[in-house]
Amino acid sequence: MTNSNNFGIVLSFFGLWITTYFSIEYQQITGFVIIFLFGILHGSNDLLIISKIRSQKVAVTYPKILFYYLVFVSVGILLFYSLPAFALLLFIVISAYHFGEQHWHFLNTKTISKTVIAFQTLYGLFLLAMLFNFHSEEVKTIMEQIIRLPLVQINFNHILLFIGVLLLINSLILYSKSERFGKEIVVNLVYLIVLGIIFKNSNLIWAFAIYFIVWHSLPSMKQQICFLYGHYSFQNFMRYFKAAFVYWLFSLLGILLLYVLFKDKEIFKALFFSFLAAITFPHTLVIMKMQNNNNK
Repeated sequence: MTNSNNFGIVLSFFGLWITTYFSIEYQQITGFVIIFLFGILHGSNDLLIISKIRSQKVAVTYPKILFYYLVFVSVGILLFYSLPAFALLLFIVISAYHFGEQHWHFLNTKTISKTVIAFQTLYGLFLLAMLFNFHSEEVKTIMEQIIRLPLVQINFNHILLFIGVLLLINSLILYSKSERFGKEIVVNLVYLIVLGIIFKNSNLIWAFAIYFIVWHSLPSMKQQICFLYGHYSFQNFMRYFKAAFVYWLFSLLGILLLYVLFKDKEIFKALFFSFLAAITFPHTLVIMKMQNNNNK
């Protein structure tokens, strides 16, 4: 285990320990707050990243990049308004790939194989299915509010089992092709067990926050800082934060407006995840391009 992953396990169990002192309401509030602060921050420098990638190829103006980025976000919002069921499914699959790619980024090569992409997506889907399975009723309610239709009975246990079988098959294929993958299997099984314990024993929002921040956002920010500035340091983190501040602040203000308008309504969770989805679509594409650029 690397030092960063050891730190992740310690933080995760600290988060689990907190649940013994925080009520469900405080778990939700704290979960939303840290997602707002760190989760949104990790996607707030997308424009800077894409500017650096594009500048290495052709000269491109910042306003043009901003325009295309806003169009991408707007399309995501429009999808959730006009085709909510399709948008939700797309959000889950893209988020799953994004989570899996970040966790297993060392598998990426100059020519990323379909096997690796499938594995990264299935890994992310397995994590989400595990979280959904332990909080099935609440997840079902949120999904119904997003798609604005009642859902037929969903057996998340069967979905988790099905994805698990596909993940196992894909893992066996990768094991035969990648020596590095074989060395990482055992330790990553430990991580899955740790996350399973946290998902089962924490409130949905708090459980998602622990994974999203500790296991995804913080490692992703470190990778982004290394890409932008050459190496990770506190000084470079402050450069990263200053560059992200305006976009991060406007995102926080947008979410704060949703909270003020809908804080006493259950629909806030649906609006919250819809907002995350709209900014996840372009963010995933940017990080994928960053990873490809690093591989080259």
